[in-house]
This record gives sequence, C-alpha cells and structure tokens, in this order.
Amino acid sequence: MDFIFMLTRQDRTVTDAERVLAEVFALGVRHIGFKDIGVDRTVLDRLNRTIKQDGGTSYMEVVSTTPEACLASARVAAEIGVDCLLGGTEVVRTIEIVGRSGIAFYPFVGRPEGHPTRLGGGPDSVAEDCRRVEALGCGGVDLLAYRATDADPVGLIASARASLAGRLIVAGSIDSPLRVREVAMAGADAFTIGSAAFDGSFAPNKGALASQVEDILAATAASAPQPIRETTP
Repeated sequence: MDFIFMLTRQDRTVTDAERVLAEVFALGVRHIGFKDIGVDRTVLDRLNRTIKQDGGTSYMEVVSTTPEACLASARVAAEIGVDCLLGGTEVVRTIEIVGRSGIAFYPFVGRPEGHPTRLGGGPDSVAEDCRRVEALGCGGVDLLAYRATDADPVGLIASARASLAGRLIVAGSIDSPLRVREVAMAGADAFTIGSAAFDGSFAPNKGALASQVEDILAATAASAPQPIRETTP
C-alpha cells in the first residue's frame, strides 16, 4: 500500500509547499500530492516538475465544488502534466480533457459535498459508482471513506474493493496508525494524509513534521502483508 503525502492542510495546499516537499522527499516519500487551491498555478507547476524530476509520482486532487470549476481544475492538471488526477465527479468530461495526456484519473465515488468535503452514500451506491467509472475508463477511484456521513468507513472501503479491479485510493481524515491498518486490511492500494501530519494529530506526542511522516511510513510498513513462513515438522 502506498502512502501519498499531501502538501495540504484543511483541503488547501500550504503556502510553503516547496520547502515541505524537499523535507518529505528526504525522508523517502515518493508519492506526493497537492490540491488546486491555496497557491497559484506557477507554484503548482513547480511542485509537479520537482516531484517528477526527483523520481516521485505526482498527484493533484480536485476540491472544487461546481462542475465548471472541476473541469477548469482538470485542464490545469493536463497543462502542468501531473501523473495522477484525484477527485471530481464530472467523469466523462474530465476523461475528455485528460484522456490524451496519459494522466491516470481517480474520481470521487459516493456523494461528495461541501468544503471541507463530506461523503454521502452507502456501500451499494459506492460499489455502483466504482463499476460505472471503471467501465468509462478510469484507472480506479478516490474514496473519502472517513468523511462518510451515512456509512461505516471500513465497510465503504471493502465495498469499493469488491467492486473495483483498478486502484483504490482512500483520502481524507486518516489520522492514526489504527486507520492506516483499517485501510490496508480493507483492501486499499493507497491512502493520503496531509492535515494529520501538519497539525501533529497522527503522532500526538511528537511535534515535528518529520516525526509525523516517519511514523506514517512506519505504520504503512507495519500494515503490509507479512510473508508466510514455512515451518519444519
């Protein structure tokens, strides 16, 4: 399971994202994302180029709340050339924008609403959405499981996994080692953390951002499937 570090706090890219990027890259993080609000387009462009030049995978998550704004964000993603576009619900029109660019698209499933985003919908509707967007050509989905208002987060992840052949990314409010384990056991391929690292809530007894990221990496490694050891009779 991949840990995607988001250069974001409260659903906005932090203004010192370039400095933070250098810090987390030095810790070994290679999946790094940002959102399309909080800094201007030139900063997004520099972040994306730096991530890719240094051997990482770049992610941009759309948090716009109107169809027009979502599509405008998709155009930005295509123009700066991110590796992966997360979020948004305008699936068909977004695919038309990013499809020829080679960007992997992981739309939201369920009923995301508001900002910060909350997620409506239960396991059945999430499963139906997963099948629908994958049939349209998406590489997987972005699931705001721990922002759910109508369902158990782990149940949503399990339902999405059972309905999806592609990549399942779980985003939002993953703020403890327990939640990392839950996400892994339910079958996610990747998860994002931003605010929980910046505000220190992932490891409450530690203050530095580096310490938070190190603990997230340790929790990720601990959640990986362990090899079966053969025993001699």
